[in-house]
Amino acid sequence: MNFISGIYGLFLLSILGIYWSVTQQKWQIWSLLVASLVFYASLQPHYIPLLLTLIFINFRLGKAIGYNTSPGEHSSDWRISNEQWQIAHSDWNRRRVRLLWFGIGINVLLLYASKYLPAILNFLQSNNFIETNVSSFKSIAPLGFSFFIFECIAYLVDVYRGAPATEELINFASYKLFFAKLISGPITPYHNFISQFKSLESPTPETVAEGLWLIARGIVKKGIFADNLAIYVDLCFGNIPRAGSIDLWLAMLAYGLQLYLDFSGYVDMARGSALLFGLNLPKNFDAPYLSTSIADFWRRWHMTLGNWLRNYLYFPLGGSRQGLIRTCINLMIVMVIAGIWHGAALGFVVWGTYHGLALVVHRLTDSVSNRISLLRVFWLHPIGIFLAWLLTQLMVFTAWIWFRLPNIQDSLLVFQRLWGHPADVQFLQKVYLEALSMTQYQFISLLAMLATVMVLVYILNRYLTLQINWPLKLLFVPLCLWSAWILVPPDARPYIYFDF
Repeated sequence: MNFISGIYGLFLLSILGIYWSVTQQKWQIWSLLVASLVFYASLQPHYIPLLLTLIFINFRLGKAIGYNTSPGEHSSDWRISNEQWQIAHSDWNRRRVRLLWFGIGINVLLLYASKYLPAILNFLQSNNFIETNVSSFKSIAPLGFSFFIFECIAYLVDVYRGAPATEELINFASYKLFFAKLISGPITPYHNFISQFKSLESPTPETVAEGLWLIARGIVKKGIFADNLAIYVDLCFGNIPRAGSIDLWLAMLAYGLQLYLDFSGYVDMARGSALLFGLNLPKNFDAPYLSTSIADFWRRWHMTLGNWLRNYLYFPLGGSRQGLIRTCINLMIVMVIAGIWHGAALGFVVWGTYHGLALVVHRLTDSVSNRISLLRVFWLHPIGIFLAWLLTQLMVFTAWIWFRLPNIQDSLLVFQRLWGHPADVQFLQKVYLEALSMTQYQFISLLAMLATVMVLVYILNRYLTLQINWPLKLLFVPLCLWSAWILVPPDARPYIYFDF
């Protein structure tokens, strides 16, 4: 079941009718759980037992950790000596830590086994360690498994840190399987999600309009812009030896926009769907391509993943509390792990390392600028701000090459051909005249117009605080849907982050 489909529209309307027709919170949560199981069964029904098993395991671990969150009986026993109290307290704390690490270990092991077992088996076969033919063995990771695991780990850590563990399995299962966020996020903390049911109210016209507008806006982003950009990106990166340097630069820029519009479009539809149920999911993007530093980029790009990496990896490593050198090491560790998480190919490791180095350079530059007033003034000047933006986006967009082409040979070939290589004449005709029905200059103009519109929308929302009122949003919804009906390419692309 695809978000951009009539089937999903009928599914959403049906569930909304059931959800709002019952008044008890218990039955509303049950309706969401059943709907989510139906939704996932339409995609990968054979993975439902695995997800349900993991839900039960993490639920029980959360209860066990939560039960041991408050100090045990020794804390109020005045008869024991100080030495005995210390021993009892140490045992209590070790028990909590063991439970937490056991839970994290299970989740991480299953995640990396599902993502990397095919690569490991192929490596063993290519080096004659095993004789079984596994060349056709593909990824066995369920859709949305990474986000599913990240939320489980966050829940266990939050409970360990003192948040209350849930006593209701149905609440935890509904949260974990909620269909709007299940496949590709945004990563949502359990307590943030479930607490919203305590103040759930019937949707107002403004809420309905906002939800429908987010869904329609997401369809336009994903279906019209991202999928049409994908045609050009696939043709260029699929024919690297025949593409010219200009074409590869354009493909790099187009892929950056495609990735953003694809993922943010999905999140818009997820947030819009959730809003119709009276639930708010976290925002995941904040104009990342206008950031003026790589650190600022990671505060604006895939914000829930950035928060997860910061709260559950960077801070436990020590964050920035142990000096500049340790901070730089921690940044590198976090980004390399982020790269490894995205896939087994070496290109993802390079991508993560590239971002890690950029964060280290930024942190060092920031440290030097804080000591030299001239540099500090320069980075606050319009010229310095523009230069910082240009360097940041150059780094981000060139890094996307490793992300789009994780095979090292392909990525290196693109970098080698970024300068001084003319395009094959037949390639130009096939891409621009046959596939896109426009010239290269017209395509450049379209990319520039798209980027300009994105900047203008950001300026209107952020600095002029101009907001569309809800009747106008409702008016735009059918217009967006009609435009998608006409302009979405016939071969719809799957969401890019489904692979992760």
